[in-house]
Amino acid sequence: MTSLVAPIELLRPARIDFGPGTLGGLRAYVAERGYTRPLVVADPFNAARVDLLGLRGDVAVFGEVKPEPDAPNLDKALALAAEARPDVVIGFGGGSAMDLAKLVAVLPGSGQTLKDVVGPEKVSGRTVGLIQIPTTSGTGSEGGTRSLVTDPETKNKLAVQSRHMLADLAIVDPDLTMTVPPSVTAATGVDAMAHCVEAFTSKKAHPVIDLYALEGARLVGRYLARAVADGADREARVGLSLASLYGGFCLGPVNTTAGHAVAYPLGTRHHVAHGLACALIFPHTLAFNAPAVPEKTGLVLEALGLKGATAPDAAFAGAYRFCADLGVEMRLSALGVPDGDFGTMATEAHAIRRLLDNNPRDMSRDDILAIYAKAA
Repeated sequence: MTSLVAPIELLRPARIDFGPGTLGGLRAYVAERGYTRPLVVADPFNAARVDLLGLRGDVAVFGEVKPEPDAPNLDKALALAAEARPDVVIGFGGGSAMDLAKLVAVLPGSGQTLKDVVGPEKVSGRTVGLIQIPTTSGTGSEGGTRSLVTDPETKNKLAVQSRHMLADLAIVDPDLTMTVPPSVTAATGVDAMAHCVEAFTSKKAHPVIDLYALEGARLVGRYLARAVADGADREARVGLSLASLYGGFCLGPVNTTAGHAVAYPLGTRHHVAHGLACALIFPHTLAFNAPAVPEKTGLVLEALGLKGATAPDAAFAGAYRFCADLGVEMRLSALGVPDGDFGTMATEAHAIRRLLDNNPRDMSRDDILAIYAKAA
């Protein structure tokens, strides 16, 4: 684990408005900046309620963001941006909408394509405003500099990281999450927790980020079951929004590890929602890593209200029960993932070195294959 004396860079949106009712400040912010041609990037559900943003002027809406967006989906959004010529881009939705909004804000007119900017800090700049407004509590994309888009040819995620994709304003209004159904609340909540836990146990873990990571896990342990049971529980929704934001803070300087690498093929190959994929895989990778980070594993289990032994079997049982009790589907077969594809998935997951190289314990392709088999 990284020591306290190691340098670290923290990047945050220039302004974060957090709390119930903060969406109401968007109109004034847009007016103060002199923006007159906003482009809202949203999924179909949020595109249908874009009036909640209270925007004036010539508002363009790209309302076709898909779960696990791919390059053709991004191309459609870029085509609309080229036509609308916005002066501010607003991501309105879950992580998929906010990830596409980042790229729509930096690529048009830049002379760069998606393939040109894959990797760290290859984006040349940004000339328009960028505002992020999450409507789920999961990805924390509003607070970070990364965007993930699936390559339909290789079925792999293309990861772009750039300080130019950091929002000028992030509005985290938990009231927007009140309509999220229980199943999505559960899966996205575990995704937020996975961001925190994987950063907490990473080889790159840093005491500065541990602060956010452990508190994010504690917030999920305290509030997720409440929000699943009662979506109108405002305090629980606020707690999860904060956990998600903290998870986003973890992604920049530390990032995720094996849990996300093993989960990615479920989304890219079989269209399993990202949060659900991460929730299903979470107990397996937590248990796998337990021998390498027993003390931190104990703190994670304690954060989830699961005090007790940190041996792999006990860690797996506790984390599995936590997710299953939320109503999360924990079997790959029930999600339509065929066991005949496990080998290809394991090969693809093992190739995601940007994540696996930071895992606290080396994970082989056979280890990944064994996880898929156990989760079948």
